[in-house]
Amino acid sequence: MGQVTIPPSGEQWSISAPADDRGPGAVAIITQVGGGIRVLKVGGEPVLHGYPLQSKADGGRGQLLMPWPNRIRDGKYSFDGVSQQLALSEPGRGNASHGLVRWALWSLEDLADTSVTLSYLLLPQQGWDACLRIKVRYTATSSGLEVATKVTNVGTAKAPFAYGAHPYLTTGETTVDEVTLTIPAGRKIDVDDRLIPVGSSPVGPGTDFRAGVPIGSTSLDTAFTDLSPGDDGRWRVSIERGDRRTTIWADAGAFSYLQVFTGDSLPPERKRRSGVAVEPMSAPANAFVSGEALTILRPGDVWSGTWGITASGRMPA
Repeated sequence: MGQVTIPPSGEQWSISAPADDRGPGAVAIITQVGGGIRVLKVGGEPVLHGYPLQSKADGGRGQLLMPWPNRIRDGKYSFDGVSQQLALSEPGRGNASHGLVRWALWSLEDLADTSVTLSYLLLPQQGWDACLRIKVRYTATSSGLEVATKVTNVGTAKAPFAYGAHPYLTTGETTVDEVTLTIPAGRKIDVDDRLIPVGSSPVGPGTDFRAGVPIGSTSLDTAFTDLSPGDDGRWRVSIERGDRRTTIWADAGAFSYLQVFTGDSLPPERKRRSGVAVEPMSAPANAFVSGEALTILRPGDVWSGTWGITASGRMPA
């Protein structure tokens, strides 16, 4: 018998939707490790800057960030009268980064041609005392992907909670310098040298992308809020190059923050500025400490939110 080789991101689940009058068809590959997105193509062209089968996710690519997105200063917080110490997963800045599920093994709940549902049971561990059941349903559409998340407190203790996701958008550019970025945000989150929030301020030169601005040499690792939704209650962030556009959308009621990252601090072995990370978040960094926009899930409570990605324009086969 031949040796079975297991890819670093574990089992792979492929879903697809055929072309129709709204789009040329899409294919997505979802992974067992982290329950994240490794590949998303529309019309045969990548619209997410993912990672190869024989690599692990780097820079958060396609990962889900729960029960907190972004960072917690020193990994320390106090909740319900108990002081907690999380592992410092960003040791260079002394922070606990991006939650507890991004490297976990998720379970397959349901697989169909156009959709896959995964689940994970988050149980008590270092720095975390609650029990959450998380379900994520990915649905391919003719123009992209929809991601619906449901989180239930199945334990006996209250739980602090915030959600984030970490896709990198692409329009097939060589570097992000080539794309025009549109962000419907009126305020940016001001941070210290460890990227921990210290307040917020109106967007201005270098951070005001409401009218669509070429990225050029601009470097971003910036959170935004005061997001303006469309008539459907969804805000949209897009990158454009030539006649191609890739857009991420999110329900404004669930996601009142987002982070935009141009990849400048990625490790040398990964090509930098090769995709724009646009991260929908239900709360900003350090929310476990500040309490800003933090959700408190009591036993039996449910949090849910939906976001997605679409692509339009010339999508050559």
